[in-house]
Amino acid sequence: MIILGVILLVVGFVTGISILWTIGIVLVVIGAILWILGGMGHAVGGRRHYW
Repeated sequence: MIILGVILLVVGFVTGISILWTIGIVLVVIGAILWILGGMGHAVGGRRHYW
């Protein structure tokens, strides 16, 4: 999810499409939150670890 967010950020920045930039930021933030929760040992989506 983080990688997809970064790709959308880059594509949105290069092409000037602001909706891709916004979606990319949201995906990066959500991916980072899920990654942190998984690293702390909380179950995320029924899984013990989130990769």
